Amino acid sequence: MSHFSVSFDQRAGAATAPVRVLALRGELDAHTAPDFEAALQACLDDGDHRLVADGSGLDYVSSAGLGVFMAFVEPARDGGGDLKIAALPDRVFEVFDLLGFPTVFDMHETVEAAVGAFGGER
Repeated sequence: MSHFSVSFDQRAGAATAPVRVLALRGELDAHTAPDFEAALQACLDDGDHRLVADGSGLDYVSSAGLGVFMAFVEPARDGGGDLKIAALPDRVFEVFDLLGFPTVFDMHETVEAAVGAFGGER
């Protein structure tokens, strides 16, 4: 069975609106993707649309996990925010890069850079 966890952290953005950081740990696959989906939906339901996925703790991402990112980027943007991806390990970033995610997502080397990239957006 795959192991996966997601924890939440609220960070101050450059403007007054906070940024919600989701720290991802373990293997994001077909068995664990619903947990990530539920976490993202909870953020949107709470009115948090400025989201950063901290991938520094990810060991593996399957197509099911990638699909969750794709499913939530537009709702985040429609709410006036974005879903940014940060701190992916090289082996995980290669999968994202191969599938063209850097052309769709704002991707950053660090969580701090991703949070700062929101700037004055609201």
